[in-house]
Amino acid sequence: MTKTTGTLGDPPYLRIVAAIRRRIADGELAPGDRVPSTRQIAGEWGVALATATKALTTLRLEGLVEARPRIGTVVAGTAPAAPARRRPSPVPDPEHELSLDRIVRTAIDIADTEGLSALSMRGVAARLGVAAMSPYRYVPSKDDLILLMADTAFGEESYPANAPEEWRSRIELGARTLWTLYRKHPWLAQIGSLTRPLLVPNLMVHGEWVLRALDGHGLDPTKLFDIHVLLYSHVQGLAVHLEMEANAEAATGQSEDQWMDSRTPALRELVESGRFPTFTKVVGGFEDGYDLRLDALFEFGLKALLDGLTSIVEGQEAVTQTQERVH
Repeated sequence: MTKTTGTLGDPPYLRIVAAIRRRIADGELAPGDRVPSTRQIAGEWGVALATATKALTTLRLEGLVEARPRIGTVVAGTAPAAPARRRPSPVPDPEHELSLDRIVRTAIDIADTEGLSALSMRGVAARLGVAAMSPYRYVPSKDDLILLMADTAFGEESYPANAPEEWRSRIELGARTLWTLYRKHPWLAQIGSLTRPLLVPNLMVHGEWVLRALDGHGLDPTKLFDIHVLLYSHVQGLAVHLEMEANAEAATGQSEDQWMDSRTPALRELVESGRFPTFTKVVGGFEDGYDLRLDALFEFGLKALLDGLTSIVEGQEAVTQTQERVH
């Protein structure tokens, strides 16, 4: 098979393949070394994540790299030799060992490390070392696979049987549990919206927890559900920026701080224009600049929401109790 040498006329993914292949041939990347991830490739070569994914898939199909569980993609050729004087074990057949759970877990690993945009059925097959069409025997499409991934990921956290008695404590626990999952799997926040929610059982577990915390306080069903949606939107609305920032960093090759530094002239122009005096005053009041911290914003917003909701939840409960005593 003739392999590209990475000329300027080649498609971008082939130039990337050629460059990584040279690193392996020159010993810069030794067997067992991790190769650049999809996001690292996108940043280094200035290509889309899909192009980076195609390059890694090509290298896997050539047998130059392989996926290692909980490690990532490494240079191939590090299988340990069989112990002396022992009959070597039969080589496992990846097709025989394939299962729906392995497919879903592999897909989650790809989305966690390389981003949801890097996920493809072919890429999952390559990571598992099976034929490109093999995963389709277990899951009919990429969309179905993403739903299974989401259900699995949302099921990684549960709630205690001895729930806190106070409604606010229960909601705080529910919100922080969801935030933990979104932090662990940033792509999760990208695959559902308030208007078209994900209807998967393990996400419903988290919704049930919040609804149960609000139930029994005299709220009518619509208001109760509105509060539930509002609380969820706070968590998911901040979490969408986790994956967006990771993708932006991969695409630009700049960290958040580096990107902001590069926009200093534009910011200075806005400040010096005189058109935004309040903005200028606030920005000028920062001692060491403004550090946007999503974790801190999550906690600040959650407290503000619950403070505002307290009078609604507990006030309505008091009204209901008064009406019950009158009747």
